[in-house]
Amino acid sequence: MAETTATERNARKTREGIVVSNKMDQTAVVAIVERVRHPKYAKFLNRTKKLYVHDEKNDVNIGDKVRVEETRPLSKLKRWRLVEILERAK
Repeated sequence: MAETTATERNARKTREGIVVSNKMDQTAVVAIVERVRHPKYAKFLNRTKKLYVHDEKNDVNIGDKVRVEETRPLSKLKRWRLVEILERAK
């Protein structure tokens, strides 16, 4: 059972978000915005979560829309890696 199959690899979480910071070396901060409905008042709220993402080539810029994937811990805060850049900032 030690071998890694494609189905295990596909079980990793993927998210899409906007790059809000690229000041660190090989790290970008990506904001994930989620619209959730309030249980009592039924109003929609925007919840923002910031993820620290490993960017191997220092390729992303602020404002880029990116897809990230969950991975093993790479540092104290980094648990995500860059999969692809969906849209470049204008």
